Formats: sequence, C-alpha cells, structure tokens
Amino acid sequence: MNFSNELSFAAEADEKDPLKHFRKKFFIPKHTDGSDVIYLAGNSLGLQPKTVKDYLEQELKDWAEFAVEGHTKAKNPWLAYHEYLTSQTAKIVGAKNEEVVNMNSLTTNLHLLFVSFYRPEKNKHKILIESNSFPSDYYAVESQIKYHGYDVAESLIEIRPREGEDKVRTEDIEELIEREGDEIALIWMAGVNYYSGQAFEMEKIVKAGHKKNCIVGFDLAHAAGNIELKLHEWDADFAVWCNYKYLNGGPGAIGGAFVNERHLNDRTIPKLLGWWGHDKKTRFLMDHKYIPIPTAESWQLSNPPILQLASLRASLDIFEEAGMSALRKKSEMLTSYMEYLIKEESNSGIQIITPAEKNERGCQLSLRIAENGKAKFRRLLDRGVICDWREPDVIRAAPVPLYNSFEDVKRFVGILLEG
Repeated sequence: MNFSNELSFAAEADEKDPLKHFRKKFFIPKHTDGSDVIYLAGNSLGLQPKTVKDYLEQELKDWAEFAVEGHTKAKNPWLAYHEYLTSQTAKIVGAKNEEVVNMNSLTTNLHLLFVSFYRPEKNKHKILIESNSFPSDYYAVESQIKYHGYDVAESLIEIRPREGEDKVRTEDIEELIEREGDEIALIWMAGVNYYSGQAFEMEKIVKAGHKKNCIVGFDLAHAAGNIELKLHEWDADFAVWCNYKYLNGGPGAIGGAFVNERHLNDRTIPKLLGWWGHDKKTRFLMDHKYIPIPTAESWQLSNPPILQLASLRASLDIFEEAGMSALRKKSEMLTSYMEYLIKEESNSGIQIITPAEKNERGCQLSLRIAENGKAKFRRLLDRGVICDWREPDVIRAAPVPLYNSFEDVKRFVGILLEG
C-alpha cells in the first residue's frame, strides 16, 4: 500500500477495509469529552466484545435454573464446556484439536508443563531464554532451576541483542544453540517479546533446538491472536499463553496450553495430576485408578471456570468469523502505516525498536523516546490515547486489527509528534 500523510488517506483506507464492521462488535472506552479513546493497548488487555454479556448471562441463567444439574442440563452443559472452545483455539495457534486446552493462567501452565518438559541431567541442565524476557517468565524459570537443585548462574543462558542493537538476530540464536546445545535441556522463548515487539522466528528456533536434542517451548502471551502461528507444523514441543490480550477474554482470563501430539501418549513424561485430566468415561467412578485423557486435556487439574470460558468463547467466535489470515493482513497495514507516519517526522526523537521486517513483528510498535518520554506518555493519556509505558524509555502502541482503524493510527501519531 502506498501511504500518504493526508487525513483523507486514513478515511479512504477505513472505508475500503473489509474488516471495518468488527469495530462495532466491541465496547470502545470514552474520553472525558465523550469521544472514543484511541485504544492502542490490546497488547495488555483486549477490549470487551459486546456479546460477552449474553454469553455470561446464559450461564448465569442456567446456574440459577439448574444449579448443580447445569453440568448436564445447561444449554451448554458445563461438563464439556471447555471442549466448545477447542477447535477455535487450535486454529489460533496452528495446532490439532487434541494438542490444545484452555486452563489455569499462563504462569501456572508454564510451571505445570515445565514439570513435564524440563528434566535436567548432570550434563544437560541449562535453560535458554531471551535476556529481556517478561519478568514472570524469568522468575518461573529461575525457580524451576533452583527447584531441581541447580545454580541459576550456571544453568540459565540469556541470549542478548548485539551491542547497539535492539533485535536479537536469529542467526545469533542458532549459533548459540549450536555452540551450547549439548548442555541445554530446554529452550524457552517468547513468540513475541513483550518489550521490543520482536516476533521470533519460531520455526528456525525449533529446528536448531531439536538438532541438539533440546526441548523447545514458547510463551505466546503476545503472539496468540496477533501473528499467524503454526505450532504443529513447526513441531514445537509445548507452549502457553494468556487469553486476555489480543484474544479479548477479559481481565485475568483463563490461559491456554499446547502440547505436541508426539508427547500426548508418552507415559514416561512426569506430570502433576488432577481429576480433570482423567479419562472422561471413568472419571466419576472414583476408584483412584488414574487413566489419562489421550490429549492435552490430561494436563488439566480441576474443572475449569465456566464464566471465564464463556467470556473467552464470545471473542473466539469473532475470531472465527474474521479469520486470522485476514486479521494479519490488516495488522501489517496498520503497523506499517504507523511506522510510515512516525518516520515522516525525521527529527521527532522517536526510535522504533521493533524490527522493520513484517515476519519479525506483530501489531505492536515499541517507541523509544529520546527525551521527556514520560511527559509525552502522560500527554497521550490526557488527550485520550490509551497505550502503555515500559521503563526506562519505551511507549508501546498496538493497533489491533479487530477494532482499530487507520484514523486511530493517524490521530495517535499526530498527538505523539506534537511538541
């Protein structure tokens, strides 16, 4: 697309947008003057689909009418409720239905799957992560290493950008894995880094890791619902994600997990057990003879929260209608448009640290502000722009294709570049 700095370009692009009607399916917060805010924080919390209320009220109605019998008599029987989301979830992350399940929260799922897939040995005990990984990931990895009796200083390897760069080069990751891989038990990377917005080349990382007999897992918190994923095709071992960012499941929404089909029936894999991972046909015999479900559901511990699933289901139905391929196409245009507008003002003191290559970023641009960054961020908030600040000097802005417009991007950059 040939971009223009004129407001008329944004108006025309929005008019031609085949996905424009999806914006009306979400509640847009209001600024103090009554106008819609420019909401560019879907990478932190997605907007509420207007249908969520109906989905929740159906379950509240059935709870009131049936009480415990809602597990079997509700319009959407609760015993199987999580299964209603399976196919749509699988499409979002590029998996087979049996490889995914929505359960718990992201870091809880991380720990549960590390029990299964981080199995350090004397000469192969290290974990590779990116240096600026999300704090919760770092804390979890650090605690897992200590739990197994190893020294974090010896067992944790951090891949960093080269001096003076912000992007972690794929060839540097591959070279490190080739060099250190004989001692690496697990490679744990984000699909998209929360700070820089870099989308890692996951397929290449999996290939390099498996060549050295390393387990490879991903945190997809900023990738699921943002970029097109092909976890099964890429042969990743496992992954976890949250559903409250791009997937609009609501604050603190239930998380998701992927386990490659290669591991599903491997009885030698250690696993923490709970009754909701037990074979559905015999679960209620209560005989203490555990029979695992032959899918990712066997990592479930407890029956899931129905209201959280209902909220997420409302959003997944919208994703199903829109399609990830179409969303990704619009996302690339919105993000490129934002990049174009910022770079038009060459003396702005704003550096885009997110990679320029489309295959190495999602819809988030991370903007390093040379001077008075927090003041600029506060002015954005005062003017009705919702984005976020990450220390020490970065504003993150994410034009989400489901509900953001080209006009949103144009107005945001105009306010950003003022003063």
